[in-house]
Amino acid sequence: METIAKIESWADRHHPQWIDFLRIVLGLFILYKGILFISNTNALMELMKNKDLQFFNLGLAHYVAFAHLVGGILIALGLVTRIAVLFQIPILLVAVFFVNIDTGFLSVSNNLEFELSLLVLILLIVFLIYGSGKFSLDNYMKKHPRW
Repeated sequence: METIAKIESWADRHHPQWIDFLRIVLGLFILYKGILFISNTNALMELMKNKDLQFFNLGLAHYVAFAHLVGGILIALGLVTRIAVLFQIPILLVAVFFVNIDTGFLSVSNNLEFELSLLVLILLIVFLIYGSGKFSLDNYMKKHPRW
């Protein structure tokens, strides 16, 4: 636990303000991907093709959609950012290493989906370390405890 406190303290002292803008954009992008995932029912039906794992696939699809919608909002607002990021990282690990890796790095055929997933994964790891930042609800609530 002491290591986590040291990482938080270091991140608070070395947190540039422009990275808050990047956090907001990342949160909005994840929210957008969640909305796309819900609105594209064909992709959901493709997940459901395997009848043996139908309930698992349905649960997984709902987890991804819910995590993207709620996590995107929380990351954009800077509210419990590290926890929201922890729920996003497994999704992006699967997207990078199992779903999009077949097309290869910098492949034009996949419409840059692999590179985008990899970039989002890297940014999530950055915000797992850096946290919310100065322009966030976490920071506001820390400074105004009675709110």
